[in-house]
Amino acid sequence: MGKLKTRIGRGAPGGARRRLDGAAGVCLAGVLAAVLAACSVATEDRRGRETPAPVLTSNSDASPPVLTTPPVSTGTAAGPPAVTPPAATRPALAPEAQAGLDQQLVRAAKANDLPSVTRLIEAGGNVNAKDAIQDSAFLYAGAEGFNEILQLTLAHGADVASTNRFGGTALIPASEHGYVDTVRILLAAGVPVNHVNNLGWTALQEAILLNDGGPRQQEVVRLLLGAGADPDIRDPQGRTALENAEQLGFAEIAALIRGR
Repeated sequence: MGKLKTRIGRGAPGGARRRLDGAAGVCLAGVLAAVLAACSVATEDRRGRETPAPVLTSNSDASPPVLTTPPVSTGTAAGPPAVTPPAATRPALAPEAQAGLDQQLVRAAKANDLPSVTRLIEAGGNVNAKDAIQDSAFLYAGAEGFNEILQLTLAHGADVASTNRFGGTALIPASEHGYVDTVRILLAAGVPVNHVNNLGWTALQEAILLNDGGPRQQEVVRLLLGAGADPDIRDPQGRTALENAEQLGFAEIAALIRGR
């Protein structure tokens, strides 16, 4: 064989040698191409199992194609992706159970029992539900200055315009009693400042008529006036807040009304 190669290499004309070299090159190139094609197919097969191939898309003839990748499915052989169930909601109570819970809430509020009020509200107690004498947890807390319970009821939907058995808002008895901080809370919550109760009095009139005109009452009057209380609303006797203050000798309150 070696002799044959020698004879071919030495004895063959130049053109023949070039043809042989070319044939060998073509053969080698073909082998390399086949190997590369096999590698490419294997790579594409792996990619196809992992990520979809990009797709060229175009929105119009005028715009260039856009390279996009189809979404990758997160499903498995066992089924589609799991869906998170909605959060559980508290089941509605039967009417009798709800009524019982609401009455417990009113009683706890009247006892100024904040932990029990908190627990009963979380259990579904209605802060606007009233007892037999038309007190709700909100109304009673406002009237008696139980500020922590009052703020809790406000945070859970208290009706600031609701009224008690006298037809008054929570602001009226709070003003009468001189509960300065309570009055601030109720005014900030939006309780109507000029509401007239069944006795014909506003919060401003009760703050003057039903207390001693001292420093707390003076501060309450100042807060009410600052929130828009109208001192010209007359009581059932036809007197204004200023006239009542002067008649009772509450000079400081009278001065606040004149200087409003």
